[in-house]
Amino acid sequence: MKVDVLLGLQWGDEGKGKIVDVLTPRYDIIARFQGGPNAGHTLEFEGIKHVLHTIPSGIFRENVINIVGNGVVIDPVIFQKELEKLEPFNINVKDRLLISKKAHLILPTHRLLDAASEAAKGKNKIGSTLKGIGPTYMDKTGRNGLRVGDIYTANFQEKYNALVEKHVGILKHHENFEYNLEELEKPWMEGINVLRQLTAIDSEQYINDALKNGKKILAEGAQGTMLDIDFGTYPFVTSSNTVTAGTCTGLGVAPTKIGNVIGIFKAYCTRVGSGPFPTELNDETGERIRALGHEFGATTGRPRRCGWLDIPQMKYAIMINGVTELSMMKSDVLGSFEKIKVCTHYLLNGEKIEHFPYDVVDSNLIPVFEELEGWNCDLTQLNNYSESPKALQNYVNYLEQKLEVPITVVSVGPDRKQTLDNKH
Repeated sequence: MKVDVLLGLQWGDEGKGKIVDVLTPRYDIIARFQGGPNAGHTLEFEGIKHVLHTIPSGIFRENVINIVGNGVVIDPVIFQKELEKLEPFNINVKDRLLISKKAHLILPTHRLLDAASEAAKGKNKIGSTLKGIGPTYMDKTGRNGLRVGDIYTANFQEKYNALVEKHVGILKHHENFEYNLEELEKPWMEGINVLRQLTAIDSEQYINDALKNGKKILAEGAQGTMLDIDFGTYPFVTSSNTVTAGTCTGLGVAPTKIGNVIGIFKAYCTRVGSGPFPTELNDETGERIRALGHEFGATTGRPRRCGWLDIPQMKYAIMINGVTELSMMKSDVLGSFEKIKVCTHYLLNGEKIEHFPYDVVDSNLIPVFEELEGWNCDLTQLNNYSESPKALQNYVNYLEQKLEVPITVVSVGPDRKQTLDNKH
């Protein structure tokens, strides 16, 4: 058996949570491999909207194990709140949810360092979610971090105090930055006690044993390819590898154990926070897409920047990830547009280029668009792809030709039922 991977191909917020929820019945294990509470995976069914930040999106399905992998960073406070929100639904969390002992912990001081650092950047802010993600990964690579496995050791408090002391020393260099650490520590320690009640595992061993035993595993990514620390629009990126390769390091599976790679993208494009966005629409059309798509961050509530689909960017993401099939989300949002545009290539200093270049931050990159017919109708009541309007099918066919990867799923609404199978 091999691990299938599901991840975002744009700047996050593509709709990964919904598709994981839809696909979960086909799998035995859903495993998050990177990121932390900066993720916001939204699921909607039976008239209820759920937002998950750290817990894998398969948690609502019975007989499926959900694993928080070693590549994930965990904030015990946010994690506890997530668990509390699941309580009304009678989910047997202790049986369904497993935590990697090697997953790193976000300390209260990590969040303070994040806020202080972002404030010091002034106009050059990178758009951090201020969840402490970056400082936590910095401590991880600096070999200073605390991991879930540490909370079961006799000297955990000693390790915690030593790291906090280091952080407080750094915070002293940020003048006029005020904070109350004691106020933050109490709920954090309560969250640690909640974590201790769950099952912590050697996740890499567990996952590889499961593969040997014929179990089907889906790796769930967070954020999106263009936020990858190596291949995203640096420095306006997250602190982890959001691409397929991150599955190997974030779960402990070999590259030869990667199976299908399912790439999720919107029928248009969005981005939260600062950073380059070649096809951004700073006009009424962009505002209209934002309003129709309810484009506000599931984690931060910040309005998302909106623009047309970007073919060079998509081809780049498909190449980096080895995508084998695509899921197109939010087709319904474009339902009232008579014309839809797609970026086919760029002009860089007057020269036509069809690839995503190194410098999109400071370069004069101009997108060139092709106009297509819109479907200009409500898609939300559709049950079968074959019944969808011809213009939508033409859009799908057009993208498949350009991207050279089949679009197997077309989403026409937020509910799990509003998902059309297009397996050709």
